[in-house]
Order: sequence, then C-alpha cells, then structure tokens
Amino acid sequence: MKESTKSSNKSFIKWGILFAILIVVNFVQLPYYFTVPGEAKVLSDVIEVEDANDYEGTFMLTTIRMGQANTVNYIWSLLSDRRELIPEDQVRPEGETDDQYQHRQIMMMTGSQELAVLVAYEQAGKEAYFENYGVLVSSIIPNMDADGKLEIGDRIIAIEGEEVLEVETLFDILGELEIGEDVDITIEREDETEVVNLTVNQFPEELDPEGERGGIGIANPVTDRMLINEPEIEIDADQIGGPSAGLMFTLEIYNQLIEEDITHGLDIAGTGTISEDGTVGRIGGIEQKIYAADNVEADVFFAPNEFGAEGSNYEIALETAESLGTDMEIVPVNTFTDALEYLEGLS
Repeated sequence: MKESTKSSNKSFIKWGILFAILIVVNFVQLPYYFTVPGEAKVLSDVIEVEDANDYEGTFMLTTIRMGQANTVNYIWSLLSDRRELIPEDQVRPEGETDDQYQHRQIMMMTGSQELAVLVAYEQAGKEAYFENYGVLVSSIIPNMDADGKLEIGDRIIAIEGEEVLEVETLFDILGELEIGEDVDITIEREDETEVVNLTVNQFPEELDPEGERGGIGIANPVTDRMLINEPEIEIDADQIGGPSAGLMFTLEIYNQLIEEDITHGLDIAGTGTISEDGTVGRIGGIEQKIYAADNVEADVFFAPNEFGAEGSNYEIALETAESLGTDMEIVPVNTFTDALEYLEGLS
C-alpha cells in the first residue's frame, strides 16, 4: 500500500511539473513582440472617391500581424525567416496600456489617411486643405511631469499664452526651454479649458542615454485638424493601424481622381509613410510585407528608399525578394513623385 501511494505521489509531482512548464511556455509573456506576414489588401475595397474613375489594375497595402511573444513564439521567431522579434520598448513606451497603444495606432492611421488625401488631391489639381485646432496628447511618458497632470486626448491650444495649433509649433516652443523651467500649458478637456503648469524634466535614460534633453513628458503628439476636400471621399480602414500605408493610400486616391489608369492593369503593392510634401518614409516589418505581396503574386512592390541610406527599407526588401526568387519587381521610392514617374514610364 505504501509503495502504491509513493508511486502515485511521484506521478502527481511529474504531472504537476509538466503542467507548470506548459503554463510558463504558453502563458508567460516575454518583453518582445513577434511579427508575421499579414495580408495584401486591395485598396479599391476600402477607398471610394465620389465620381471615381474606374481602372483595371490594383493598388494594395501590405500589413503585418503582431503579438506579444511567449516562449514558443520567441523560439519560433528565432528559427523562422518569416518572423521578426522586436523589443517591447520599441513598440510602445513603458506604462502604455493596450488601449492607449491601439488609440495611438488609430490616430496615426487617421493622420496618414488625411495626408494621403492632401497629397493626392493637390497632385490631381483638386481642392484639399487643413483647418488646425490644436495638438492632441496621444501618449504620456511615465514619471515625467505630464504624468498625472495631462490625459490621453487632451488638446493643447497654447503655451505661455502663445497659440499652438500644430505639432511643429509645439516642438519649436518646448525646444527653447531648459530642464527645470516651468511652463503653463493651456488645454481643452471635455469641453473645458484649463491651464496646467508643468516642469521640464530630463528624459528617462532609455529615451535619452546622454541625459542632455528634457521635456514635459508627452510622446507622439498629433495635430488635431479637419481636412476640407472636394470631391468627397470615404475610407474604411478601421482594422488597420499605424501610418505605413500612406504611400499606397495616396496612389489609390490619385488614380481614382484622374482619367488615366496609372496601374496599366498591374497588381501593385507597397508600403511607406507619406508626409505633407510627398516624402515617403521608413516603416517596420518590410520583410513580412514582401512575403505578403509575394503570396498574392503582386507584379510590383514600392519600397521606401530613404534617399539611399544604408540598410534602407528598399535594400532589405530587395534582399528578401531575391531570397524568395520572386518575379515581383522591387521599386525604390523617395517621394510620391518617384512612384508616379515609374508608373508613367510603364506606358
């Protein structure tokens, strides 16, 4: 009887240890995110310009899927060419919640869509301009003075009585302040206006290892503005976050505005942010986006060239495409105009 009891206890301990290991492997999250190829989404399905012109080809944005890594995902990502590991602090600042992260991603996507409309409409000779209302707080740096005094969604409208209607003005004013200085920030919160006094603090070491820069403690502020444009446009991209589809949004909108079909019947994918002057910027996850475009047999892929910088998105995209042996042409672009010139050359 005693031997049977001991055997049962040993078996119970073994199963208990195995169960504990399975919990650690599957449920304990590591300070990394992993990315995998997402989809290549046809943009005519999500963008509709009033009285748009039809065309035969497609413009596609490319996406990645992201999740926080457990032990299995971490090891899998180390062994897979199609996965990438990103340290957690490169994805979101310390203290930012899931809801705050998603809110920031949506705000960046909204801003990207608006810039795409602006650039495309101006190129097509249509009316488009911004009315600015202030600067929205989209992220707060923990343990700096704004933490607990400002809230996500606050609209900054003045600093020391000077009107602030856009991010550039905010940075210009704050950039002149020294660490330790106090500054009055006028904000709008839930239809109420109030003045908040903040002190310029030194940035945390992870943000400024040199310890030379300071700020009030907000990150990634966004200009709160309304886009005025004619003709009307509808964009349904609620499930897509971040600014990386800016270039492809711009191309899709422009092609619907003009009579000529600049796709020439091709399936064209790509990625890259878009700025107000039409500059195409670097994005993350370029390898996974090449995989996504190759999965749908795209003919062309536009990649940010970053004006020839070493290790540019274009260089990485080209290496990835070569490793796949794909027939898809990888095209470097620095600006929206570069993409148009390439497409015009196809005719």
